[in-house]
Amino acid sequence: MKIECWCIGKTADRYLDEGIQKYARKLPHYLPFEWVVLPDIRQAGKLKPTQLKGKEAELVLGRLKPQDGLFILDERGKQRSSEEMASWIDQQLQAPYRRIIFLIGGAFGFDDSIYQRANGKLSLSKMTFSHQMVRLFWLEQLYRAMTILRNEPYHNS
Repeated sequence: MKIECWCIGKTADRYLDEGIQKYARKLPHYLPFEWVVLPDIRQAGKLKPTQLKGKEAELVLGRLKPQDGLFILDERGKQRSSEEMASWIDQQLQAPYRRIIFLIGGAFGFDDSIYQRANGKLSLSKMTFSHQMVRLFWLEQLYRAMTILRNEPYHNS
């Protein structure tokens, strides 16, 4: 099974992009993996937040296939420890999905249609992080989960 992490628009800060690329290069060692940057919505600055979320949802939903598992990173999602996340990911890898898509939303979050399509919601913390930083944090946690599943020494417990 393939895991893909999707985000909308390029990462603005170079230091974040370097970290993202570091983990995006490491993850294929563990499983089929792809980091997907969906294009920015044209003239996004002229749209109201609800309109922008709707356009982003159209972009995402248009790329999904019925057999994909969609999991969104959302502040209201389920929080897990790193070990619990590793176990949960292992369970998802056994599910009948063709692909597992982890979606990181834009600055305003998700449209209701994304919430309805999602197979689950994950939260990294009760704190709020920028959608740009969540990209790096999530990839590091995904990498950490893979090392936990392989009993590698990256994670200290």
